[in-house]
Amino acid sequence: MPQIEICDPLPILDDQGHPFNFGWSRGAKYLYDSSHIYAARHRVTESDRYIIHSPTHMVVFEIRDDGLLGYMGISVVSLRDKKRSTHTFKTSIPLGSYEMPSSSMTGNVRWRKKKTHLDFICMEGGARIIKADIPSFGHNRSLRGALVLSEFKDSESLVTHQPWRNDKNAFRYARCSPWFIVEGVIQFGGSEIIFTKGNAWGIFDWNRSARPKADIRYWAAACGQSCGSQLSLCVGYSWADFSQGTENGFFIDGKLHKLDQVTFHIPLSNWLSPWRFTSNDNRLEMTFIPHQERIDRRSLFLFNSTRRQVFGVFSGRVQLDDGSVIEFHNLTGFAERSKMRY
Repeated sequence: MPQIEICDPLPILDDQGHPFNFGWSRGAKYLYDSSHIYAARHRVTESDRYIIHSPTHMVVFEIRDDGLLGYMGISVVSLRDKKRSTHTFKTSIPLGSYEMPSSSMTGNVRWRKKKTHLDFICMEGGARIIKADIPSFGHNRSLRGALVLSEFKDSESLVTHQPWRNDKNAFRYARCSPWFIVEGVIQFGGSEIIFTKGNAWGIFDWNRSARPKADIRYWAAACGQSCGSQLSLCVGYSWADFSQGTENGFFIDGKLHKLDQVTFHIPLSNWLSPWRFTSNDNRLEMTFIPHQERIDRRSLFLFNSTRRQVFGVFSGRVQLDDGSVIEFHNLTGFAERSKMRY
């Protein structure tokens, strides 16, 4: 079945709350309202995640409502000395109390717990602001700062809406925008992590879904500068039916070049060995050189989730939509495998 590009606004749920209109788009064309979902509320996942990196550090901010378990986490990864620090806050049975926006283009996400704050603010014109104030990050350190994320003019995203073959109520509606330009400062303990324009980049990972009973998802993203252009990518697959729209794309200065199916070739005996990525149409051939990894486990009652992340750099070649081929080297990013069951 060919992939279906959605060019006009369409709802992702029919009148009974069942998902339909599956496919992919270059922008937020789909219309979503969690109150219309037929599946039980504890099966609904809503998450916003930003991955920010400079030549020295990567910082990951995430706010996530999995129905039975809520989660706010920040990870600081040193790309030079291969150290990392993570702090998380969990909420039992949030069931939508985080009030995540129904659109990836508008609305703010605000997480509060006593003196701890994390804000994702969406501004007019597409810019975004991340504000963090974590007085106790661990090891007698605090984390405070603000970052401004700007987008390219007329930039495109990769938006997908995917079903599951064996669960008519399950779906994943997701957006990836791996091309933000970042400026700002994060004060981490006694040091400052500085992000400057042209030298710092951001990846936006947005997800709204009704989960199946179990899922395994592979996903990777990267961005950076090469030959005077900003290059970025996102690739992935899961147990969902992605025949009508895959999560795979390559971006040049915010413009999407859509790819078909991509396979992760992971060295299972040692995840820190080089990985390979290939596409079924031979448009992508890529190598990933990892340098460190982290594992995040969350569970409550019968809900279990494990995410294994590996940080490193991507190099390879890609054929663009016009048939031209470009080579890229050492794009900073990460790859991960997420396993979920409830």
